[in-house]
Parts: sequence; C-alpha cells; structure tokens
Amino acid sequence: MKMQTTYMGLELDSPIVVSACTLSEHTDNIVKMEDNGAGAVVLFSLFEEQIRKEEALFNSVMAETSYAFPEAMDYFPGLDDFKVSIDEYLENIRKAKERVKIPVIASLNGITNEGWIDYSKQMEQAGADGIEVNIFFIPADIAMSTSEVEHRYLNIIENIKQTVKIPVAVKLNPYFSAMGNMALRMKNAGADALVLFNRFYQPDFDINELVIKTDLHYSESSEIRLPLLWIALLYGKVKLSLAATTGVQSAVEVIKYLLAGADVVMTASSLYKNGIPYLKTMNKELNDWMYMMGFDSIDNFRGIMSQQNISDPTAYERGNYIKILEGVK
Repeated sequence: MKMQTTYMGLELDSPIVVSACTLSEHTDNIVKMEDNGAGAVVLFSLFEEQIRKEEALFNSVMAETSYAFPEAMDYFPGLDDFKVSIDEYLENIRKAKERVKIPVIASLNGITNEGWIDYSKQMEQAGADGIEVNIFFIPADIAMSTSEVEHRYLNIIENIKQTVKIPVAVKLNPYFSAMGNMALRMKNAGADALVLFNRFYQPDFDINELVIKTDLHYSESSEIRLPLLWIALLYGKVKLSLAATTGVQSAVEVIKYLLAGADVVMTASSLYKNGIPYLKTMNKELNDWMYMMGFDSIDNFRGIMSQQNISDPTAYERGNYIKILEGVK
C-alpha cells in the first residue's frame, strides 16, 4: 500500500506523526521514531518563558497576558523549573537533522511578538523543516472581546509568516464561536496547516489539602470526536493542511481521522503507553486495513467521510442531533 502523504508541502512516507512531547528531547528517540515508521516528528515545545531569564521582563510579560490573575499564577511554573535554553533547543534541531531524513518540525509557544518572531527565525536557521505554533492562550480577562482574541491569533501568524519561509502550522483550541470562519482567516493570514486541537491541561482540586492539582492525564480515544467533527467539516473548504491530534491510541483513530480528511494524524500518548516501536504496529494495522478495504493509497480514501463527500451532509449538523435524541429510549 502507498502510505505517502503531504503535510503543508512536506512529503511524508507515513501519515502518522509524533506530536510535540518530551520523547523528542533525545535525538536517539527521534532516530528510533524514524526507524519505526514515523512520517515526521514535532519536537517538544519551546516555551518563551524558558529563555526569558530576567525576572523584571518575565513579570512585565505576565502582567499583559491572561495568566495575570492570582489563581492562574499558581499553576504557571517558575523560571527555575525550565531547563532548556534556546541554544540547547536549536542544537536539538541540528542534531536531529543530521541523523534523520524525516521532516523535523519545531514547536514554539511564545508570549510576546518579539519572541514569536525571533525564535521562529532561529528555528528556521537551525534547519527545522516547519514550525508548529502552539498558541496556548486562555482569555481569562472578561474585558477582552472575541475580536481581540481572534486578532491575537491572526497577528501571531502574520508576524511569523513575514519572518520565515518554512511552512507554519497553527495548533489551536476548539473554543472559537465560528471555527470555520476562523480557519479561513488563519489561512488568509498565512497559515499553512491547522492542528486540531490543543488539549488545555485544566486544573483539578485536592479537596483535602485545598490546593490546585496540575497532574497530566493522557488522552483517550473517546476524545477524538470533536476534532473529527471539525476536520470533516473543514475538509475541502479551506486550502490548508489538516492535522489531527488528541485521542490517537491505535490505528483505528488514525483511520477515522484520515477518513474525515486529515493529511496527518499525530500521537504521543500511545507512545508513552506502548513505547516508540508502537509506531510500527499502527502503520502495519493501517496498511492491513487499506489492503482489506481495497485502497492502495491514502489519497484513495482521505476525506470520503467528510461532510462534502457523504450522501447525507446533515449528519454533521442539527438534524443528526435530533435523530440521536430520538433514538434514546
């Protein structure tokens, strides 16, 4: 079977991509990911806070973001918790490019315009094949309007695209009131791909100690439905590469996302649970399914379950909601 796909102009031998995670902190792991069939690797995220060492600058930046309310400050790490400098991150890119042939995509999580521009430029110069812009922004300021939130995203995209020539993917959250229109506006701002969706790691409460818990839970397969919906709705309507992330535990989720219209499917939780060699298992199961169904390439079935290609497009809209409720006894 032909497993090749194209993601924001990059040619990949497999649609299964390793999403940003700590596993890619070590070059040996990236080599192992390639050996086991990863189509590409998104490096672990570089947070601008990691390299803003001066306390005064850090405080001034924080004061202008949505994190600047007392409760939220409690679950934002201190500077001493960050270990990676920009030089170390750039060296990781160089080392990876020396040892693997698959695309290496940098991941940037910034907080200032200067940071987005400067660090993306340095990532390109270090050899990154693309940049995934991870805009982790919670608009907690109730005075901030929806247009201001949207402008923030679009401004970041425009600034980066004016700075670098390599493709830029935007990893965004699912909470826009008009996701389709926002996707179109991001495309017009210069985005080459959308990664759906960012998992906000939401706080929990310890009711005995009365403290905020910040533990991490891996995604579950049940979480694919929201990104599956929007990929199926956006496919063929916006000229952007679509990457699916969240809930990918096996080849089953990979297949569903591809049927919806994804160009690539990203996973990290499955590798934490099963090890990096699990990539080979997912690729084999995808290949076996294609053979069983009579598809000799990814292009033969990508998007055939999207809204524009199914016989009843209302299955993605309000009419299907009513049908579902009517079926509950």
